[in-house]
Amino acid sequence: MMIESDRELSAMVQEIWDNDVNRLKPGEDYRISLQGKAGDSMGGNDNNENNDNDSSDRAGRPLFTFVNENIFKKETFSAFISLLDNYESDTGEPEIVTPEEVAENHRFLDAIVQTPTMKIAHKYLVEKQLSPRDETEFKEQLYRIWFELYARRGSSRPDSSGFEHVFVGETRGRRTVIGFHNWIQLYLQEKLGHIDYKGYTVTANSPQPDENKHILALQFSWKDGIKPKGSIFIGVSPEFEFALYTLCFLTSPNERVKVQFSFYDVEIVCHHYNQKHIGTTYPVLLRYRNPQ
Repeated sequence: MMIESDRELSAMVQEIWDNDVNRLKPGEDYRISLQGKAGDSMGGNDNNENNDNDSSDRAGRPLFTFVNENIFKKETFSAFISLLDNYESDTGEPEIVTPEEVAENHRFLDAIVQTPTMKIAHKYLVEKQLSPRDETEFKEQLYRIWFELYARRGSSRPDSSGFEHVFVGETRGRRTVIGFHNWIQLYLQEKLGHIDYKGYTVTANSPQPDENKHILALQFSWKDGIKPKGSIFIGVSPEFEFALYTLCFLTSPNERVKVQFSFYDVEIVCHHYNQKHIGTTYPVLLRYRNPQ
């Protein structure tokens, strides 16, 4: 039995999903190769100095076998991709934000607020009195939530933002990858040789992954760090993720909210940082469902 707010939010997420005109089609616009289930020897034991060996690599080949990069020429994709190289991945290293980068952030927000998904999300947030009706003020709110810098745990200086953590990824102590919940960054970093996909991850309760579905839990290494368990949407547009996560952040005081849409029963984890910024946010696939 879902609680009422989840049902209302699910209806909104279904609507933004249905209007995500830039979403890629699995098997047509991109293909992934799941290969094996990742080994568990990397998880949870930070004292094991040898945990960067390859004994638990269950995937000899890359995750992405094909992506139609023409899609990256679309306005929201190209504006999004331009943001990915603006960050220093190591937490503790202060971020220096140049005027050019600020302009790129605004260009991205300008592009996404014109999309159907963000227009639907904005209208709903205005109705709920959670966002300003004025588009410029709405973009200022989005900027604060996603791009304003803050000091992540163990750092005294502003070294992180919601956008960097969720969409770009960070490293802690150069050994652990934190955040990094975006498929475009994953694809581009894998293409550059910085990502080693180790296999998919499943728990006793989660369904088997499916190469034709849009959510995947996985293990990978990035540069010298390991992400023992990550969870990402695959093939969705940047504006879909931005709309979904902004909705969850602003509508739900809970750090976990369950939504149903399309083929998916999903828990959206959304940690607030000082109630002003997104700390982290990502999807957890609970089960597949048959859409009504």
